[in-house]
Amino acid sequence: MADNGSPIRALISTAFALTVLLFGALAPLANGQIANPSEDTGVVRGKVLDPTGAPIAGARILAIPDGPHPRSSAISGQNGEFSLPLDAGKYTIDVTADGFKKESKSVRLLAGPAQTYEFVLQLAPKNYTVTVTESAAPDYVEPSISSATKTLTPLRDVPQSVSVVTRQLMQDQLMMSIADVVNYVPGVTSHQGENNRDQVVIRGNSSSADFFLDGIRDDVQYYRDLYNADRIEVLKGPNAMIFGRGGGGGVVNRVTKEAGFVPLREITVDGGSFADRRFTTDFDQPVGNRLAFRLNGVYEASNSFRDFVNLERYGVNPTMSIVAGRQTQITLGYEHFQDYRMADRGITSFQGRPADVPISTFYGDPNDSHVRALVNIGSVTVEHQVGGFDLHNRTLFGNYDRGYQNFVPGVVNAAKTLTDLRAYNNATNRFNIFNQTYATYTASTGRFRHTLLAGFDAGRQVTDNFRNTGYFNNTATVIQVPYLDPVISTPTIFRQSATDANNHIAATVSAGYVQDQIDLSRHVQVVAGLRFDHFDLQYLNNRTTERLRRIDNLLSPRAGLVFKPAGEISIYTSYSVSYLPSSGDQFASLTTITQQVKPEKFTNYEAGVKWDATRRLFVTTSVYRLNRTNTRSIDPNDPTRILQTGSQRTNGFEVGVNGMVTPAWTVAGGYAYQDAFVTSATASARAGAQVAQVPHNSFSLWNNYRVHPRVGFGLGVLNRSDMFAGIDNTVNLPGYARADGAIFLSLTEKMRFQANVENLFNQRYFLNADSNTNISPGAPRSIRLALVARF
Repeated sequence: MADNGSPIRALISTAFALTVLLFGALAPLANGQIANPSEDTGVVRGKVLDPTGAPIAGARILAIPDGPHPRSSAISGQNGEFSLPLDAGKYTIDVTADGFKKESKSVRLLAGPAQTYEFVLQLAPKNYTVTVTESAAPDYVEPSISSATKTLTPLRDVPQSVSVVTRQLMQDQLMMSIADVVNYVPGVTSHQGENNRDQVVIRGNSSSADFFLDGIRDDVQYYRDLYNADRIEVLKGPNAMIFGRGGGGGVVNRVTKEAGFVPLREITVDGGSFADRRFTTDFDQPVGNRLAFRLNGVYEASNSFRDFVNLERYGVNPTMSIVAGRQTQITLGYEHFQDYRMADRGITSFQGRPADVPISTFYGDPNDSHVRALVNIGSVTVEHQVGGFDLHNRTLFGNYDRGYQNFVPGVVNAAKTLTDLRAYNNATNRFNIFNQTYATYTASTGRFRHTLLAGFDAGRQVTDNFRNTGYFNNTATVIQVPYLDPVISTPTIFRQSATDANNHIAATVSAGYVQDQIDLSRHVQVVAGLRFDHFDLQYLNNRTTERLRRIDNLLSPRAGLVFKPAGEISIYTSYSVSYLPSSGDQFASLTTITQQVKPEKFTNYEAGVKWDATRRLFVTTSVYRLNRTNTRSIDPNDPTRILQTGSQRTNGFEVGVNGMVTPAWTVAGGYAYQDAFVTSATASARAGAQVAQVPHNSFSLWNNYRVHPRVGFGLGVLNRSDMFAGIDNTVNLPGYARADGAIFLSLTEKMRFQANVENLFNQRYFLNADSNTNISPGAPRSIRLALVARF
């Protein structure tokens, strides 16, 4: 590759050593060996309620001092409670929440026991609407999340790297896919995924299954849409303690829009280059103070710069929220989604580089290439308070029917005149049912405050897989096509070969976990948790009637230490472990060999700094080492035996920035350095090989600048260094820089027009790949126009 990672690898190793030293330096704090905070301190505790007496989670509390003391802030938890350690003195406590009027109280805090207050927020007027004027800067910051700990926790108090892409950022860039989202997430790249599914590479680990919907597994291979997404959370590093098996590099969690008690009626129409056409709706209507309905919908029909490639998709997602008393809330949701598109595996390569064919070149028979996904997901969530406990129960049912038929380009002959071509189809039908039940409780032991979590997860996934091989003229599985004109009309018959999959799989999981978030003082917090998973996979080969079974009992710990030298700064260090069963993240196959193989293990060591530079500007840095072990390797003395001596390591450094630099200038993006390499030989790679599709350097920065109350401009820059298409390190995808732009015009208070341009300078580049001969070119300059109306 063009860039040499060895000098920076040494730097990362040094930084990793500093992580260990940081543990040692902070240990005395946890043991109380550093002086206690000033005796002139106290605590403001409170509860935030709505007019019916129901708790409000996620309310923002700001303590404004009447004197030289620093400001302090907090976020109310699921039970509406908050706690603010403050120096003694006079303060104004401001409490705000979306859809409610601000409530303020003046308090005089005395040193000693906590002082308790109750804040009842009144609903905003019924004629309250959210305008689409540019007079308010866009909101690219989500101050707190619950997915990382299952308790609503400020991001600066979460001891791991987390990136959140807000709904406003998605709107400003007209994002439509997970691939669009991760463009601005440091340490994550989009994988081609055979151009029929979402797939990401997080910290050097590729996955098509580590996707979650409101914290519950959504692991079938398909393209997700963002029409009903409130935000996208990317939690990096092993996350098994919260999310269960897999998630070795990290997870992507979609947080969906739910029915709320602020009326909203929004329609977005957009279109642009290559006959892009898209229409989305978002209607939210409260019925009194105890019932609300919301309906999100999407329809899209678009073509592409790629020859013959097009898509049609539509979805509808109604939700309902019910306040069933002061202590109970019920949320119901259902999504029906369909996606149809042309199967497109990109272009091939020649002599270690992407082929020098037009980027629109299509391979195979366009009349016989297709992808489909039919998704139905229903969910029920019940939240209840009893005594000091907050109880949560969420059940998700998912039925997925997806399949694809495609033609796959292969190697090019030495004369660069012919290209190999293969074909196959694949179908998957899966039914998922998951239940999560957990409870949280806040307690104190002496000076220490505990937020306790205990929970149980249960799930069952039933999957049928079926694959056919394409036979050209009903005889050959490989043909050669002209290098410059690889479109064919050759009759192709799809039938099973001797090794094609035809199986039925049932996976059952049950898990229990506990966690404690401990405030040792105003300056030191500890997060510790442990999860046990019982994973039972039963496999039936329909062709041979062979039955296989594999049971894994997985113990996944997590520990983190957060040191807060000031209210706006957190220094953290963490350790976490995750496992991936031998059947893989899609458990597509189990054999007599893999049946005996232990799960792969992911171990992450991380340290970082999080800084709330201002109330609306969030800066993060992290340094990490992620080890992947128990990877399969071939016994050099017996090719029929599998050894688990293979291993992989990713050393990395990340910087992220989100929020308002000035009242007129808002940014989102970051930089990542990653060095992902094979540390000992695996079944597919030599020791020292670079992991595929992990660039050493990547940078992204989106800027939104408001030049007038009704006019704003956007400018985005994406840059990555070169990377290998495959683990054999023989085909290089050149690095590139791309610039995007936008203009935003508020026509009225309720109507906004925007124009987005991707690839302003029309650069030729290659986005990603699935293999050495399946490479996706980046799109040329393209324009999209959108009109957003609220009424």
